[in-house]
Amino acid sequence: MSVRTTRKTYDPYIILKARDMIKLLARGVAIGQAVKILDDAVACDIIKIGNIVRNKERFVKRRQRIIGPDGSTLKAIELLTGCYVLVQGNTVSAMGPYKSLKEVRRIVLDCMKNIHPIYRIKELMIRRELAKDPKLATESWDRFLPKFRRRHLTSAEKSAKKRETITAKAEARKAVVDANGDKMEVDATEPPKKKKKVYTPFPPPQLPRKVDLQLESGEYFLKASEKEAKEVARRKQQQAEASVQRQAQRAEAYVAPEETKVATVEEKRRKRKREE
Repeated sequence: MSVRTTRKTYDPYIILKARDMIKLLARGVAIGQAVKILDDAVACDIIKIGNIVRNKERFVKRRQRIIGPDGSTLKAIELLTGCYVLVQGNTVSAMGPYKSLKEVRRIVLDCMKNIHPIYRIKELMIRRELAKDPKLATESWDRFLPKFRRRHLTSAEKSAKKRETITAKAEARKAVVDANGDKMEVDATEPPKKKKKVYTPFPPPQLPRKVDLQLESGEYFLKASEKEAKEVARRKQQQAEASVQRQAQRAEAYVAPEETKVATVEEKRRKRKREE
C-alpha cells in the first residue's frame, strides 16, 4: 500500500494520518474504524507487547487478562478512556484522544508486567467521579486514590527484609544491654539456632539398588516359580499376622472389667473396732 497526494491536497499532515491508517489496517482494524484516524482529534498508538514476557504461556495468560472474561475488561477500558482497543498478536492497537492513549498504554504495559488491569480501571473510575466535582479542581486527589501494596516480593526483597529485621533485633538487644549494664538473658521463646553441618567434599554413600539387595539375599538366582511361591508365602504370613491382631482386638471387647470388692458387714464391724 502506498500514500500519494493530489493537487487537491491542502493539509500536509494528512500524509501522516494516512500512514497511521495503513498501520491500523495491517494490525487487523476494520476499515470503518480505521477511517476515523483521519479526524484531527483522533490519534493512534500501536503498543508492542511481544518482547516484554519471554515465557510463551505466561505471555498468553497476561494478554488474555487485558481482554478479560467475554471481553469485559477490554470493554471497561474502552468506556473509561473513550478509546478503541484491539488486541492482535504481539501488539495492542488503540485509537482515541491523545490523553486517553497514555492511560491505555499504561494499563497494557502494567498488565504485561503482572499488574492486573482492574487496579488501573478502579483508579480511572475514581478520577472520573472526582472530575465531576468543581470544588476538587484545585486540590490534590492523592487522598482519594487507592494505594495498592504489592504482596508478592522478589527473593532479593525478601532477603533484604529479613536482614533488616535481624539488624533491628540486634540493635534492640544492644540497647537493653547498654541500659542495664549486664548481659541480657536469652528469650526462651526464640527458636533454637540450627547447627551448621560439617562440609565434606565427598558425596554421600550410594544406596543399594533393588538388584543388589536381591543378590545379597540370593533371591536374584531363584527361578520365576520359586519367586512366586516365596511371594505367596510372604503374603500368607502377613495375612496370618493381621488375622491374629484382629482376633485379639475382638477378644478385648469380651474381657470383663475389674470389679471393686464390696466389704461385708462383718468386715465393716472389725474395721470400726480397730479404729476405736
